[in-house]
Amino acid sequence: MTKEATVPRPYRILVVDDHAVVRRGVRALLESQPGIEICCEAATGVEAVEYVRRGKPNLVLLDLTMPDMNGLEAARAIHDESPETDILILTMHFSEDVAREVLRSGARGYVLKSDADSELVAAIRHVQQHKPFFTGRLAMTMVESFVNEQREGEASNDHPLPGCPLTARELEIVQLLATGKISKEVAATVGISTRTVESHRNHIMKKMNFSSFSELMRFAIRNHLVEP
Repeated sequence: MTKEATVPRPYRILVVDDHAVVRRGVRALLESQPGIEICCEAATGVEAVEYVRRGKPNLVLLDLTMPDMNGLEAARAIHDESPETDILILTMHFSEDVAREVLRSGARGYVLKSDADSELVAAIRHVQQHKPFFTGRLAMTMVESFVNEQREGEASNDHPLPGCPLTARELEIVQLLATGKISKEVAATVGISTRTVESHRNHIMKKMNFSSFSELMRFAIRNHLVEP
């Protein structure tokens, strides 16, 4: 008797983005690739976590900014629910800070939507082999330094503004708030939850002894975080 040839199982991908046109574009790009199957689509992080719970896809291709639950929150929930499911962030936001948060969330990679045509398939093939992939604008040295960095190296960058007790992340929050963004918009830009932004804001106000938002604004202008 001869053994029947076994057909390799497809690499099943869940595409998560709140814009249907993006999901359709990603599907069209990937379905032509051998061994790849788009098993489902989701419009929110909550939907994505629920599908992962039921369907256990091989990979979740995840937008960063979505209503209800942003991509980093969804990535953490997906990683907790199904550690064997790979996660790849697809976003329009370029930031080394966000890339670091992507690593911390359990995701394996980060691709800009503007680079998707040229890099998305390569990113998926890297992740399929359990290798990290970061968009072309992020040098691999950044990833290596993140993985290998020592605590004292991190501490040296904790307070980038001389004489100011605020950390780099807190200064970023101040800058975004001072430009007129509300907490929800800041959360979407930075890739954290609205509640975390509000927690940062309260901590900043207390740490700097600001009694009003106008004092925060004056601080931002005085330290050239925003233009007057």
